[in-house]
Amino acid sequence: MEDAKIGEKRVVTLHYTLKNSKGEVVDSSAGSDPLTYLHGSGEMVPGFEKSLTGKKAGEKHSFAVAPAEGYGERKGKGPQKVPKAAFEGIGDIEVGMALDTEGDDGHSQTVWIAAIDNDFVTIDINHPLAGETLHFEVEVLAVRKATADEVRHGHVHGPHGHHH
Repeated sequence: MEDAKIGEKRVVTLHYTLKNSKGEVVDSSAGSDPLTYLHGSGEMVPGFEKSLTGKKAGEKHSFAVAPAEGYGERKGKGPQKVPKAAFEGIGDIEVGMALDTEGDDGHSQTVWIAAIDNDFVTIDINHPLAGETLHFEVEVLAVRKATADEVRHGHVHGPHGHHH
């Protein structure tokens, strides 16, 4: 059946393990619920989707995604230390957390918390995996045609519908 192949407007359910170039596990769905996403909606990095296009439920696939097709090359000045007081009122901040901030040009930008010490928080405009080749091991569990609502909203809805 054609719907069984991963492609545009298909809902994909899979288990995955992501490793960096050193072979360290960065993220994995092992031991937890599988990942479900709408293929072609931009939820996943481009190289991930390209590598899975055409695959079917039951297939296992290992592949690498270069930085250009992943989280991009590193850019900008690099990590910067900011006084911890600048984060008052935000709540608990943690290493790896993404925050939306206003850049020097007045536009919104995302920064990641790279480190926290007693008086300073180190932020970086680069995603923590920018510049990394991503190594994936994937097992495709299910593929189905997305509903009209899922396509219109750009994401998968749960088993009992979705409320915005």
